[in-house]
Amino acid sequence: IFFRCFPLFAMSARARANIRLPPEVCRSLFIRNLPYKISSEEMYDIFGKFGGIRQIRIGVNTETKGTAFVVYDDIFDAKNAVDHLNGFNVCGRYLIVLYYQQQRVQKKMDLKKKQDELDALRAKLNK
Repeated sequence: IFFRCFPLFAMSARARANIRLPPEVCRSLFIRNLPYKISSEEMYDIFGKFGGIRQIRIGVNTETKGTAFVVYDDIFDAKNAVDHLNGFNVCGRYLIVLYYQQQRVQKKMDLKKKQDELDALRAKLNK
């Protein structure tokens, strides 16, 4: 019954190697809308059901509370976790589980840096 619900677990490593994954799929997941009081043990209980976890980082300051990063050992385990945990209810909150995309984060940081430079130039020219 377990393998019927989670078909990637039932596949052999050889069969997995022949599957083509979308380019955004990676081992690192970004989780939003977590309960603020969730512990790392609870995170391991929830996300560990889908495979070996290399690292979990939970946001602790005011800007990152309710978020976490989970890094799996295997990309197929991460895909399975996203497929099954996105929208999962934890303590009355529905999780948002996304693949972490460094390029998008870097692009946002670059845009903010350029905007700051533009604002500085405007302030300098308006003196």
